[in-house]
Amino acid sequence: MSVDLRSKDELRAEKRKNRTGIFLITPGLLVLALFFALPVVILLAMSLYSKPPGAEVGEFVPGLQFSNYATVLSAYWPELLRSFWFALISTVLALLIGFPMAYLVAVRLREKTLLQGILLVLLIAPFFSSFILRTQAWKQILADEGFVAQTLKFIAILPADGHLTATPFAVVAGLTYNFLPFMVLPIYANLGRLDTRLLEASGDLYASPITSFAKITLPMSAPGVFAGTLLTFIPAAGDYVNSALLGNNRDTTMIGQVIDSRFFKIIDYPGAAALSFVLMVSILILVTIYIRRFGTEELM
Repeated sequence: MSVDLRSKDELRAEKRKNRTGIFLITPGLLVLALFFALPVVILLAMSLYSKPPGAEVGEFVPGLQFSNYATVLSAYWPELLRSFWFALISTVLALLIGFPMAYLVAVRLREKTLLQGILLVLLIAPFFSSFILRTQAWKQILADEGFVAQTLKFIAILPADGHLTATPFAVVAGLTYNFLPFMVLPIYANLGRLDTRLLEASGDLYASPITSFAKITLPMSAPGVFAGTLLTFIPAAGDYVNSALLGNNRDTTMIGQVIDSRFFKIIDYPGAAALSFVLMVSILILVTIYIRRFGTEELM
């Protein structure tokens, strides 16, 4: 049997510390309960609502209509899979584009603070404009009369009667651009702590640049890559602005656009809630698998 040898003053101090911790965490827990847990419960309850016979449009009653899930999944499973596919492609592209950018700013330009600061401002600058305006700008960039489409037609990559807008290419391009900063900033923050003396030491030991990158830079940046992929994939999977503005057809419709349509146009609140809950659970499952396979504890 263990005996607590701490003095009364030490016990009082520990109790005060525990009370202080509870006091500090309580506001955050209340906010989470009020603005996250409660809406999720309401969403789940609404997804089980039923429409009584002879009801008017938008009139539903509480119930346990589990068939709502089977109905929306059978009708919209292609849009759900397409959302995850577009999100995966845009996440990979954001990583391929964003990693060199983060490495350049965080490592190569570490001593050139002015140039580093300018590049960081340029990277963050899109956040100062509206998400919708940035996406609308891509619609103009990829328009048939735009420079990109005309150049691709000139070099015969795009057919003369081809289009870039209203295609999966346009939607993925918009997703990649809009969520690129979410990939770059975590990697930059992680690479900013990289000790460049390790790279110098690997060079002194006759390691090639590729070997130094694979053995030092990449493992050190892994937590940033891990965070960046999550911050990019999760919002991209539920996005509907890019699919609505840059696609808006059968081949580009994402699940977020379907949810928006069923909630505001078709007025099918249970169906929209069921799709929202399916999307949330699906993302949670995918993220859990990703964390268990590539979690930061294994990467650090």
